Order: sequence, then C-alpha cells, then structure tokens
Amino acid sequence: MKHFHITATDKELKSSIQAKIDNLNKPKGSLGRLETLALQICLVQQTLSPELKHPCHLLLGGDHGIEKEGVSVSPRDVTWQQMINFTLGGGGVNMFCRQHGFKLRIVDMGVDHDLNNVPGIIDHKIARGTKNFLHEPAMSETEFDQAIEVGSQLVDECYTEGCNIICIGEMGIANTSPSSIWMHLFGNVPLDECIGVGAGLDSPGLKHKREVLHQAVDRFINTTSFSFHDKLSTKETEHIIRYFGGFEMVAAIGAMLHAAEQKMLVMVDGFIMSACALAACMLEPNVLDYMIFGHCGDESGHKRMLSLMNAQPLLQLSLRLGEGTGALCSYSIIQSAVNMINEMNNFDNAKITKYF
Repeated sequence: MKHFHITATDKELKSSIQAKIDNLNKPKGSLGRLETLALQICLVQQTLSPELKHPCHLLLGGDHGIEKEGVSVSPRDVTWQQMINFTLGGGGVNMFCRQHGFKLRIVDMGVDHDLNNVPGIIDHKIARGTKNFLHEPAMSETEFDQAIEVGSQLVDECYTEGCNIICIGEMGIANTSPSSIWMHLFGNVPLDECIGVGAGLDSPGLKHKREVLHQAVDRFINTTSFSFHDKLSTKETEHIIRYFGGFEMVAAIGAMLHAAEQKMLVMVDGFIMSACALAACMLEPNVLDYMIFGHCGDESGHKRMLSLMNAQPLLQLSLRLGEGTGALCSYSIIQSAVNMINEMNNFDNAKITKYF
C-alpha cells in the first residue's frame, strides 16, 4: 500500500480559537457541539476564520462475493440499478447533494454489471465484484493497492477544484457483512454484536447471516493464525481489510487517508463508512483528527463501532440508507459551526457585559 503522511492537527492555535469561541456574545459553552466542532475545523484549517469550500461527495459502488451466500435481503442487481438511478438524479444521495450544494461523483469501483457506457458514471472498475470471502480473500494485494490509489486520485481531483471538505458514501449490496467483520477483528467485539439486519433481514435471515460470517471468520483465523492483540501491525491490518473488504470500501479508505493528508475535512456516514473510518484509523491513527461523524444509524453495532473511535456523531435520526446520506444531512450543522465562529459578535463589540 502507498504510504500516507498524516500529521495530527497542530494544537498551538487551540487556546486562541477557544478564546474567540468563549468571547462570542453567548453564555460560555451554550452552543455545545457547535463549539467543539468549530474548534476542530479551525485546528484542521489552522485559522480562526474557517471556511467550507466546494464540498464534494464521492459515491463509490461495488459488489461483494459474499452476497452469493444469501446474507442480504437485496439481490446484487440492486447495486447496478441504483448506480444508474443515481445518474438520473433519483436517489437519496442526489436529493441531499442538491440541497447542500455538493458536487457528486458516481464511481464504479467493482459493480457486477457493464456500466462503462452509462453517462455520469466514472469507470474505475477493478473487477466485477470481489471474490467470496467465505472461501478465499475478497481481493488480491494488487487489487487492494489499486482501490487505495483510486480513492486517493478521486480526492486529488476534488482538491484541485478547490474542495476542502469531502463526503464519502457507498453502494454495494452485502457490504454490512465485511463491515461487521472489520468491527469484530479490529475492535475485538463479539461478532454477533457486530451483525445487524442490513437492508432488512428477518430473524431467520439474520440467523443465517451470523452463521455464514462466523464460518468466514473461523476459516480466516484458521488459515492465517490470526489472534486478537492490542496493536495490529500495518501488514496485519491491510490483510484483514483486503481479505473481507469491497473495492468501494477500500477506495473509501484511500480517499479518507489522502484527504487527511491534504488537510481536508472528512465527513463520515453510517455503519459501512464508519467501518472504513475504523480501518483507516488502524492504518493511520492521526486521520481521526480530520473526521466529522455525521450520524449514528439504526444498523446494529453502529453505536458500538463509533465508541471504538471515541466518535461523537452529530445526528441520530434512525437512518440506515447508506450512500452518504446521513453525513450529508449533517452538513448544515457543520456550516452552522463555521458561521458561528465567523459571524457572531463578541462581548466587546456588542457592548454586552461579560458575566463569566
């Protein structure tokens, strides 16, 4: 994997930023999360006057070999059908991108369908879906490196246009399955606590999904001699990512890492993108300084996964659509934090007695 040089945000300005926030004409701390969010954004941008420029959204699509084991209520055809629907502006992701002024890039990372002649879809197809990780690794090292590189390249394209805040979403039937396994192996959380209903499995379907994922993890442990320990090496982390992950998920990891490298804000969506964020943090812990977690979704285990990163989501709206929709919903709150620190008056200018 390519090396990313991600530095923690420089905290030298922290006291000055906090002083500006505390001197806005309001009771100290009264704007709660907006204040801590403004502080984070200022530290990322190294300024007391932050701005959000040319927000972009990457919608990454890919199919998963594990889908063939019946772990999702939705068939894989839904992946390519939804990808085409996105080009026509009819998806949830389209609506929220329009509402919040995001430029949308729809990217085929590995959909099991010929989409290269569909206007509006960027072709970065690595293969027509990953392999079935119940029996073998989902992707090769070469495919893993390629997906990381594409994610990085997509961020560069946004950065060149002037973007300093990026949102990432996914479309890939069965991608809650690798997400659950990453959570289990990276967080040492019991596997059953990581597995949810995905797009809407019933009780027998959930039971079957658990059985399949347990078999897959047992095979992985038996063939690799994996054991849980506090500090996984980069090599071990990469192996887990490529053994179970989807092409769209690995591209998201590459995008997150390179965006942080470029000092951009990274908006993190629901269960699947939080799993990608967790994997990115396992590779480069400093990436967490640049992440804003949009929401806590309804997928079982999402709250626990966020806690593994000490992440504080902005919204809790019982969402589980994916596509990046929950993160996009949170953008107005991010904008409010920026407006607060830039536009609110302070006690001196407003000639209001500072009472604390």
